[in-house]
Amino acid sequence: MSLTKTLTASLSRSTASTLRRQAFPALGSSTRSLCTSSVLRAKDPNMSTGPPKHEMQYFPNMINAMPSESAEFRRVLWTGLYSQVVLMTVPVGGDIGDEVHTVDQALTFTSGVGKATINGKDQDVKAGDLMVVPAGTQHQFVNTGPTPLILYTIYSPAEHDPRTVHKTKEEGDEEEEAGKDEAPKWSRQSQSENEKAGLVNTSGKY
Repeated sequence: MSLTKTLTASLSRSTASTLRRQAFPALGSSTRSLCTSSVLRAKDPNMSTGPPKHEMQYFPNMINAMPSESAEFRRVLWTGLYSQVVLMTVPVGGDIGDEVHTVDQALTFTSGVGKATINGKDQDVKAGDLMVVPAGTQHQFVNTGPTPLILYTIYSPAEHDPRTVHKTKEEGDEEEEAGKDEAPKWSRQSQSENEKAGLVNTSGKY
């Protein structure tokens, strides 16, 4: 349900509004209040915290129709046993943050322009570009254009809580410092551990 709201943001406001009403027909005021409370402000209650189901995950128009406006700095779209897909919007004048991950990261830019700094080397980036950051490598991405810098990134393995939604970079930093945005244990297991747990097998039957 949350993905419908996120991926239809590129449509006109009236069209997106209609789709949201169709997708959330029974969402009452009490539920809305709960979902926007400080307790749940950085977590999507509709996203599962368990291992993924063995079914298709389809995200249409990720290149040609990404939202041109977004109030969310970071939203996890999907978390698998060995990877995680995250949508990010860096506001004008903003940046992702100078950091180092212990996981591999591949970033595909879909809108805007920016500057990437990887291990001290600068590179201009734009819509249509792909940037790979190996695990353990310093990196920073800065929005240098007049519009939001929008991208989706794939971590391998997962880096964030499967329910994570950060409206701002500051909110994300706060959760990280508090240890509230951790990847689940099942997303960091080895292939053999997943096979022993029955999470994967070569028959494709579960």
